[in-house]
Amino acid sequence: QLQLVESGGGLVQPGGSLSLSCAASGFTLEYYAVGWFRQAPGKEREGISCISSGSISNYADSVKGRFTISRDNAKNTVYLQMNGLKPEDTAVYYCAAGTYAYCSAYVPRNIGSWGQGTQVTVSS
Repeated sequence: QLQLVESGGGLVQPGGSLSLSCAASGFTLEYYAVGWFRQAPGKEREGISCISSGSISNYADSVKGRFTISRDNAKNTVYLQMNGLKPEDTAVYYCAAGTYAYCSAYVPRNIGSWGQGTQVTVSS
């Protein structure tokens, strides 16, 4: 069974940091582009970052310079390091794997699998 599982969400103060993980099972993640998305209450889900199978990364302007996406193929896992968190970063964060090796801007091409999401809340 193909599965993506996110972890690492939680409550953090403005200016703080969190690291999210997206672990894959049932398939080898290293051949595919993987992206992180988020959905805030009352808003549509938006793509914020993508990493290709060759570890080329792209970011939406809203997170560029604050978030870093990376992958560890030995652990079949993709990460999102989030620094300088703001209240507007509060959302459910999802990872998704494409069926191609490359990203289309900052989302994976032709998404085949989604994780269940992890809540990130930035508040004092």
